[in-house]
Amino acid sequence: MKDKFYAYIQKLQDQICKGLEEVDGKTKFREDLWDRPEGGGGRTRVIENGTVFEKGGVNISAVHGKLPDSMQKLFNVGEADFFACGLSLVLHPKNPMVPTVHANWRYFEMYDANGNVINSWFGGGQDLTPYYLFEEDAKHFHQTCKTACDKHNPEFYPKYKKQCDDYFWNTHRNEARGIGGLFFDYCKATETTSMEDWYNFVTEVGNSFLEAYVPIVERRKKLVFSDEQRTWQEIRRGRYVEFNLVHDKGTLFGLKTNGRIESILMSLPPHVQWVYDHHPKEGSDEEKLINTLQNPTDWV
Repeated sequence: MKDKFYAYIQKLQDQICKGLEEVDGKTKFREDLWDRPEGGGGRTRVIENGTVFEKGGVNISAVHGKLPDSMQKLFNVGEADFFACGLSLVLHPKNPMVPTVHANWRYFEMYDANGNVINSWFGGGQDLTPYYLFEEDAKHFHQTCKTACDKHNPEFYPKYKKQCDDYFWNTHRNEARGIGGLFFDYCKATETTSMEDWYNFVTEVGNSFLEAYVPIVERRKKLVFSDEQRTWQEIRRGRYVEFNLVHDKGTLFGLKTNGRIESILMSLPPHVQWVYDHHPKEGSDEEKLINTLQNPTDWV
C-alpha cells in the first residue's frame, strides 16, 4: 500500500502543478529534491511571483525511521519504526478576490521490531480560505467535495465537513481559518472498510482538487481590487499564519520528525500584516466574511 500510494502522489503532484501553471500562465514551479538524514526525503515544488500566484507549494515526501519520542507519546506507543508519505499544498494568490487553498493527503504505517505492520491509516482533506466571500465559490468547492465523498459513503461529507470546521478553528480568535471543506484522519481498516477502500476514497478526493479550485480562480483572477482590499488580505493572512504555527498537526509532525524546514514552512505567505485591534467597518464585505467565519455554514 505504501508503494502504491507514494506512486499515486507523485503522479498527482505532476497533474496539479501542470494545472496550476496553466492557470497562472507565466511562472513555473521550481523543484527541489531533498533527503532526510534519518531516512527518506521529498520533492518540493514552489511557485513564486506569478501572474496569479504570489506564492505556493505542492510538496510530496516519504520519510521513515525510528518514531521520535514526541510522536510515541502522541500515538501512545513505545519504540517503533514508521513510514509516512503524503502530498501537501498551499496556494496564496495575489488578487484578494481569489481564495487561498490548502490540501493534504497522507498515509502512515508503524512496525514492530520484526518489521511487521502493526498499524496503518490514511488522512487528509482540502479547505478554502477566502478574503472576500463569494457564495457561488463556496458552494462550488463544497459541492465538489460532497460529490467525491458520495461516491464512497453518503455519511462521509457531513462527517468530514464538520471535522474540517472543528479542526481549522483558531480557538484564540474564536473564528474559523476559512470556509472549510473536508478533514479526515486515522482512516483505518474495519470489518466493513478495507485499506483498499480507504485508498480509493482518498485518491477520489485528491483527484477532485483541481476541479474544486481552478474554476474559482478563473472566475476571480482578473477582478479589480484596491490597496485597501490588499491590506485586508494581508491582515487575514496573519490569521492563516497563526493557525499554521499554533495549531496545525502537519507543521508539528514535520518539526518533530526533523523534516525539511523550507518545505514545512512553505505554507507561509510572503506579505502579511498584524494590525493592532483591527475591526472591519460595520456592514462591509470584510465584516460579512468575519461573521461567516464565526458561524460555520452549510454550503451544500
